[in-house]
Amino acid sequence: MKQLLKWLRQHAFACSTMLTHLRHAPGSFVLNVLVIALVFTLPFAGLTLLDNIKPVSQQITITPEISLFLAMDTSQEDATALAPEIRKIVPNAKIAFIPRKKALDMLQKKSDLSDVLTTLGDNPLPDSYVLQLETLDNADHIQIDIENIEKQLSALPHVENVQIDSNWIKRLAALLHIFQIAFFMLAGTLAIVVIAIIFNTIRLQILTQLSEIEVSKLVGATDAFIHRPFYYSGILLSVSSAGAALTIVMLALRPLNQAIATFAQLYGSSFQIMPLDPLAISVLLVTSAALGFLGAMLSVKYHLRNIP
Repeated sequence: MKQLLKWLRQHAFACSTMLTHLRHAPGSFVLNVLVIALVFTLPFAGLTLLDNIKPVSQQITITPEISLFLAMDTSQEDATALAPEIRKIVPNAKIAFIPRKKALDMLQKKSDLSDVLTTLGDNPLPDSYVLQLETLDNADHIQIDIENIEKQLSALPHVENVQIDSNWIKRLAALLHIFQIAFFMLAGTLAIVVIAIIFNTIRLQILTQLSEIEVSKLVGATDAFIHRPFYYSGILLSVSSAGAALTIVMLALRPLNQAIATFAQLYGSSFQIMPLDPLAISVLLVTSAALGFLGAMLSVKYHLRNIP
């Protein structure tokens, strides 16, 4: 118990010392907070955007369709005989056989190309099958299943081309993955920038207090006693900057959501960007505190190592 009380008194004194020095130069502290907050704002905004977009992409309801186009020289008997083989590969799919003549009639009815198609003479369209698979509620589930089905269908006789209309889901998942990698690379780079800024800020504080530090050393102050106020200064600077960055992002959401609401109404959607949840905010603040502590520790160890 005594050790705990002693530890608390030491850290309370370090915080008090840090706040005392802070009151002597509040303007410098505020400017440093603003600079680091601007650095934090970009990754915090990116994380907020990813946190909102990823669940939406995962909740997209998809009914994948696969179109099988047969070779032009396939006979009607061979074409219809493929149905049982297709059923073995996709037993739960809705299978529709579209003969060449029916496909041509549908194309003439749905387009203004009837005159052009008439001049061609022979029917240019092949027999085909349209497979409607089960509805999926998660885009991530499409990847492996559809690719395996496509390989098996392509291996069937007389099948010349297999076309999947859900490839855009895979492209969306790949694009989100690229954004995630880019976000983490950016966050790592800006974390180094924050450490460098805090390193330099603590260096300036050490230079202004160098005489005081030397006197403290002469009267027997330990390294831990001297270092603690600088550690707390780095943590306070980083956490204050993170709080300011989170406030900037939250304030920016209101005009941004107004613009998004106007755009989303055109598609019958009510999508809005929501702020980060309390757990995510807590993690960001703790991570920011760790960056502040690391920058201060590196600066203190480097600049005070030669003081006897």
